[in-house]
Amino acid sequence: MDNNDNNQIQNQNQNQNENENEMKNLEKKVTKNLIKDYSNLLNGNSFKDFSIFVENKSNPFEIKVHKSILSSRSPFFNESLRQESLSISLNQFNKKEMESILSYIYYGNISFENQENLIQLLEISIYFKLNLLKEIIQKKISNSINYSNFFQFLFQNRNLNSNEIEIKCFELINQNFSQIQNNENLFNLTKEEIIKFIQFKQEKKEIFQFDFFQFLNNWIEKRNERLKGKKEKEKEKEKGIEKKRLFHSFFSLFDKDSISKQDFDKLKQFDFFPKSFLVDIQNKVIQDNQKEIENKEKEIEEKWKKEIEDKNKEIEEKWKKEVEDKNKEIEEKWKKEVEDKNKEIEEKWKKEVEEKNKEIEEKWKKEVDDLKEENQDMKPIFDKYRDQYQKDLEYEKQMKEFGKAFADSEIVQDIEYVKKLQEWINDNDFFSKMKKGFSAKRDGFNSQNWHKAVDGKGKTLVIIKTKQNFIFGGFTQVGFKHSNGEYSNDSNAFIFSLRNDKGDRIPAKFTIKQGHEGCAIYSNLSYGPVFGSDFGINSNLQPGYSEFGYNYNLPNGITYGTNEANSYLAGSYSSWVVDEVETYFI
Repeated sequence: MDNNDNNQIQNQNQNQNENENEMKNLEKKVTKNLIKDYSNLLNGNSFKDFSIFVENKSNPFEIKVHKSILSSRSPFFNESLRQESLSISLNQFNKKEMESILSYIYYGNISFENQENLIQLLEISIYFKLNLLKEIIQKKISNSINYSNFFQFLFQNRNLNSNEIEIKCFELINQNFSQIQNNENLFNLTKEEIIKFIQFKQEKKEIFQFDFFQFLNNWIEKRNERLKGKKEKEKEKEKGIEKKRLFHSFFSLFDKDSISKQDFDKLKQFDFFPKSFLVDIQNKVIQDNQKEIENKEKEIEEKWKKEIEDKNKEIEEKWKKEVEDKNKEIEEKWKKEVEDKNKEIEEKWKKEVEEKNKEIEEKWKKEVDDLKEENQDMKPIFDKYRDQYQKDLEYEKQMKEFGKAFADSEIVQDIEYVKKLQEWINDNDFFSKMKKGFSAKRDGFNSQNWHKAVDGKGKTLVIIKTKQNFIFGGFTQVGFKHSNGEYSNDSNAFIFSLRNDKGDRIPAKFTIKQGHEGCAIYSNLSYGPVFGSDFGINSNLQPGYSEFGYNYNLPNGITYGTNEANSYLAGSYSSWVVDEVETYFI
């Protein structure tokens, strides 16, 4: 994916984000206008067809409303307004409460002023069956409950029976029980509330400590204070019976596993515990103690095993270290003996080899000297091949230095061509990064394939070889386009000839004529590379044509339109056969 595609995608994403933001702003504007319209509808007098009477029955306050809006927004009004009536009396509500609830019904606005206002609004939402408002207020109340007000909310919730409010209050009681166990409000809990609190702790799988049973005992004592006016003996007797009866009503809720075993001895002071329950607790304590002893024994056993294992491991590692050290000592001694022996053998062998090589070298030198005397006439031939070998080494070195980009070229195989192209282009960055992006022999003799590979690449070098071994081409700074016929302006474009039948006139570079810069190159999907009107190749990259000198400067001494000019680059004016087209770009 090129930079143009990336920019196009970025622009599309930016436009999409702008459209989404514009839609959101429009939606907000629509909502704002809708709220304003319904507010005006409630506060105005237009189209109102129903009356609600609130407050004093003898002198009620009338509020005019729209029957259709109330019935669509509230299940209560939907049921109540089915009768053919023009009014309804709701005297249990005052003017402020009704106006507040009507604001919510009409346009979703509700005012949360204080704690009492929240409870009142919750009662109203339940009465009018406004479930969403009920959920919002319950969440608001739940977030408002804290250590200083949870008793107040819990007591106010008795008429509302909101499970969410009740659970939040129970959580605060549970968290702060040790601080509030003597608080008078705690003793004002009802029997049903205490049962729910016990169930709440059971669900959380929490342990009931001694302080809870102490509170329960005190709560029952305070409740029995109502048995007044009877004889003391009867009073005490009834109080004891009532105490046991009340506790037994709680007792069925307890799981013996949820009672603290550490407080077992303290629990015995309460006479309302059934003996069977205390026996079960005691057995549980014994079992837990036994289990604790077993766990302790197991812990000691595991610790002992680990100490033995660690000790054995320590001994084993020490023994291994001693064995390894001994083996290493023996091995090093053996290695030293072997190395010394090998060194002795190697030195002896080297000496023998050197003596043998010296003997052979002296024999070879004598044979060479004898051969030179016999073949003095062969020296020029030896010198020629030696010089050619040196030239080949130098050529290979220069190709590595200058011709990396042409390593796989079938056309550019002369270091002088490489140097000239580098000199003419005069752009080291392009020359070091360019690659062969198209080869007719590799990618097909087809102008469409050529344009697909080359178009839009910017700086482009084209090199052509004909069947007659003419080598020429062109270079453009602007590059070719995906077009069906368009010239491009390039004042830096040039064409060149690397090899033809003109001998010492090449390699040569030919710049664009002054005033002809707008016709430097021609892009057309039905043609291959075209430089001005000076040379080009047809659709199948065959055949080529040349009218050298029309847009580009000719060599000195050659006139435009002559056969010499037309045949300079490729050997003829037209129908010359292409052997290979190579195109280079970054």
